[in-house]
Amino acid sequence: MSEFPRTATPSGLVGRVLGLNPGLMTGPGTNTYLVGRKDPILLDTGAGVPEYLPLLADYLKHRGWPRPSRILLTHRHRDHMGGVPQLREMFRSIGVAKMIYRDAELPGHMENLADGATVKGDGVTLVAVYTPGHASDHLCYYFPEERALFTGDLILGGTTTVIPPDDGDLGDYMASLRRLQALDVRRIYPAHGPVIEDAPAKIQEYIDHRLMRERQILEALGDGLATIPEMVARIYADVSPALHYAAGMSVSSHLAKLKREARVSEEVAPNAPSRWRPV
Repeated sequence: MSEFPRTATPSGLVGRVLGLNPGLMTGPGTNTYLVGRKDPILLDTGAGVPEYLPLLADYLKHRGWPRPSRILLTHRHRDHMGGVPQLREMFRSIGVAKMIYRDAELPGHMENLADGATVKGDGVTLVAVYTPGHASDHLCYYFPEERALFTGDLILGGTTTVIPPDDGDLGDYMASLRRLQALDVRRIYPAHGPVIEDAPAKIQEYIDHRLMRERQILEALGDGLATIPEMVARIYADVSPALHYAAGMSVSSHLAKLKREARVSEEVAPNAPSRWRPV
């Protein structure tokens, strides 16, 4: 498999600079995007890896851009927001905006972006689309000039996303995917992995995948498997054990959704994993 490029120019209005934070959960790293003809808007900041700053500076110089005009964030996870302090140091007085929602602590003042907020750049328009599920504050950004969507961690290039049980919600996630189906989108710029050219097919693929996992969980429960580790071992038998913890988070989110729908029940005992049963 070829190495994922550290920088790329997928269109005349979009540049990509990799956050240089590869890992099991981040793939080749977080994609940060520069959007606009001049004075581009920077989408996401990576995790705060020191080597990212010179890479960003080199790409800006290559494009003839002195600096980004502002920073927009998709959500508060560290691999997207962790670079804010160093970028504020590098680009004095740069504005930063995100949806302020259940944020216990933020690295300095940020402008609040509401659902539907429109941000204008040089030759570009970005519209905030509230898409909770992976995170309660998650925004995608619709880019009408290209009929494109910056999807953050809602949709990824090459894999599926995790629904963390602490702040994620699978019901919200499915509703967010269906909301995207109502948009006129042909291309997806994901926060991890390559650009996706057939957006409608990918959105439907993500919906179908989650429905398949739900069926597999219900089948496992029907066969007497009662704990999350048991279900993960069966459903994700073809997945590396290193990813089973993340798989367990997704199974937990599915079970929480099914419990809200009164389709499963949970038996809680001290010092033991919860046991689940179909209703």
